[in-house]
Amino acid sequence: MAGFLERSYSSIIVSRGAKKPANSISGMTYQVSLTPPVTQTSTQCIEASIAIIKRRSKPHTIVFDNGTEITSTAILKWCQDTQINWHYIAPGKPMQNGFVESFNGSFRNECLNETLFSSLRHAQYKITKWKENYDKNRPHSSLGNLTPNEYAYKFNLQNQAA
Repeated sequence: MAGFLERSYSSIIVSRGAKKPANSISGMTYQVSLTPPVTQTSTQCIEASIAIIKRRSKPHTIVFDNGTEITSTAILKWCQDTQINWHYIAPGKPMQNGFVESFNGSFRNECLNETLFSSLRHAQYKITKWKENYDKNRPHSSLGNLTPNEYAYKFNLQNQAA
């Protein structure tokens, strides 16, 4: 498959604020990680990022929105310590992160607006199911009409062979 090695791996992390899920989307495979809809501190954002890196791999760059929990010196220090480049989108400029804004629209329209959550546990369950469907069953034209999981699997196979 042409293009596998032309993409650089970068995670795009967007905080959605209090009581809304935060998401992380691989800029290479489009695989999604969603955190529970709770208020997050900068320490919790770092812990979530570490967990994602353990499951996937260390990104070259993380793109952040300007939520207070991720504009802290703790996040900046963590990025420096881990040698991960960071980039903040400008306040009021969501199109600087258009890929994630598009994803957020799909997530909101297909999951959040369609479900009346009865509890935090119910929200976590429904959001997890939606994320699993997104990663396993939704092909993307920019991934050669593969699903995010199929693309990641083929990419990993190609890298192991190289």
